[in-house]
Amino acid sequence: MQSHVSTVSNVSNGDGRPPRWIAPLIVIGVVVLDQLTKVLVVANLSDKALAIIGDTVELRLVRNSGAAFSLFTNATAVLAVLAIVLAGVLTRAVIRAADVWSVVALSLVVGGALGNLIDRMFRAPGPLRGHVVDFVSVGSFPSFNVADSAITIGAILLVVNSFSGNRREASSPPQVGSESL
Repeated sequence: MQSHVSTVSNVSNGDGRPPRWIAPLIVIGVVVLDQLTKVLVVANLSDKALAIIGDTVELRLVRNSGAAFSLFTNATAVLAVLAIVLAGVLTRAVIRAADVWSVVALSLVVGGALGNLIDRMFRAPGPLRGHVVDFVSVGSFPSFNVADSAITIGAILLVVNSFSGNRREASSPPQVGSESL
């Protein structure tokens, strides 16, 4: 009896490559969730923090003009341009990825980069100078947002996938009847 259960590792479009819809779905999902949460935070937490677990985990509005961990706070325009270039390079990598885990991981990173880029482009104080909205505060760790989380998870998946040996090169699709014994 043949099983019709699909898992992430065997999702493909028939030629061994992941379906084309996975990457746009993840990227759009991350961007929408990121921007929606930021709109809600700006509207509801502008003057107070919301304790989730005591003082350890809170939702607190922070505007970050720099990169991760508030590095390079005076280089917002440079960071925006780098994010545009990075999104382009990673999009090309997503298109060339031959396995579903690479597509998922790279799509998370692209979605996160675009989410924060939207802030840099459209939030105050202005285009290419906008501050990224961060709002999750955990202990003494720097505040972060949905986009940052997607980038981190995507990067971890890329590292794990690179060590798993479960990748195929896009240039060498699987050959019919060439299974190893």
